[in-house]
Amino acid sequence: FFLMMHELDFIPSSPILMHAGTDLGQLSSCFVIPVDDTLDSIFDALKTACKVHQSGGGTGFSFSRLRAKGDIIQSTKGMSSGPVSFIRIFDRESEVMKLGSKHRGSNMGILRVDHPDILEFITAKDQGGELTNFNLSVGVTKEFIEALAANREYPLINPRNEKRVKEIPAKDVFELMAFQAWKNGDPGVLFLDRINKANPTPAAGSLDATSPCGEMPMLPNEAGNLGSINLANMVTHGQIDEEHLRKTVIAAVHFLDNVLDVTRYPTKVIATATLANRKIGIGIMGFADLLYQLGIPYNSPAAVEVAERVMGMVRNVAQQASTELAKQRGNFPTFRKSTLLRKGKRRNATLTTIAPTGSISIIADCSAGIEPNISLCYTRKVLGDREFFQMNKHFEMVLRDNGLYTESLLQRLKNKSSIQDVEDIPEKIRRVFVLAFDIAPEWHVKIQAAFQKYTDNAISKTVNFPATATVKDVQEVFKLAYRLGCKGITIYRDQSRQGQIFNLT
Repeated sequence: FFLMMHELDFIPSSPILMHAGTDLGQLSSCFVIPVDDTLDSIFDALKTACKVHQSGGGTGFSFSRLRAKGDIIQSTKGMSSGPVSFIRIFDRESEVMKLGSKHRGSNMGILRVDHPDILEFITAKDQGGELTNFNLSVGVTKEFIEALAANREYPLINPRNEKRVKEIPAKDVFELMAFQAWKNGDPGVLFLDRINKANPTPAAGSLDATSPCGEMPMLPNEAGNLGSINLANMVTHGQIDEEHLRKTVIAAVHFLDNVLDVTRYPTKVIATATLANRKIGIGIMGFADLLYQLGIPYNSPAAVEVAERVMGMVRNVAQQASTELAKQRGNFPTFRKSTLLRKGKRRNATLTTIAPTGSISIIADCSAGIEPNISLCYTRKVLGDREFFQMNKHFEMVLRDNGLYTESLLQRLKNKSSIQDVEDIPEKIRRVFVLAFDIAPEWHVKIQAAFQKYTDNAISKTVNFPATATVKDVQEVFKLAYRLGCKGITIYRDQSRQGQIFNLT
């Protein structure tokens, strides 16, 4: 374990790095907290969220069970204020609690597309500065997709009594979702039926909420334990080192299974739910850097093939490792009621998840998750206003090997979002070192879909759009993500939100 972390081959998630060996001892990254349609449940969820955020975890909530705005409250004969009003309360809690945590707590808020308040939810971030501690995603159903394809209406359902409230055009809702995502990045989309089709423990409940970045659909009160393999380190002599990758995956499964037992969960209910299924999430980072070393452009069929090959190996080896652990330690407790029963022994209900790896990819000095790089030469701000210059080491090596590395070139490349117009650099190099805004949105989706084929849980991935993209472009990506088998999709159009992390030229 020590060696694979020391070599930066595998790095566990931030809570493990920060809290292992401390009095806090809370090692889980993310939690799904149920919110039912009573004041007790709502404020119990708020209390649990406080504990999770204090311990450095992120939270996901489905607010779909809450009655609609204006619906009757029998006990008081008053009217409900609706889910969005309660999301604002949860957002305020996060704002307060993040002051006392080393790791800022983040949230995912989800509302089903057939909830009567769906239009208010979609536009909840219409004004800047609203719900800044929440990502929002619409839980899309198969019925909605079918209505959209047929250009017809679909029903809104009262969650209190499951009666139809009215029917509205699916096209109007879809266009509003795409417009708001185009405007400021929210909401994203989750394909709920597809997520639940892959649920390995349906007898234990349905999956209606995810981790804050969407990569881990979980049952109510489950916690996610994550870590990622650095693919940039899995290359020897210009080829993928399959044996190195295999050994790292085996050790990572063992590592994260141990984490499940040693972590101090925020509540007993969370501990019980998490240990019943023993889900882990081994992900990858450094995919863009892997492609650089292989000489393969991100926006190419060859990159899709690499994605499938690598993630297929990760999942197959992880399944074998989990089976071996089960022989020594036993199956996860709900195994006999799971869809995995016919596959033999298994220690963990799920094994693979692709997280955003924002912090740990910086530690590993590799590209984040499966994202393309945003820039190759940039300044990073740390500790307030301190800046330091950073350059992609694989790009630097290629420049040096080709006698192109000069200070004047570096200054011209600094904070550029593309090198495609730099004629000093040969076309064969530029073709490989493509960046996020060089890549057409459909290639972002194709890469995500390739990884999803071999990922048990889901994937954190952002489809980057240039500032000039249209709402129609966003609509097409949402549709493509569904056609290609993704479990969800998130987009971001450059300059659409104030205070974005990267401001490039």
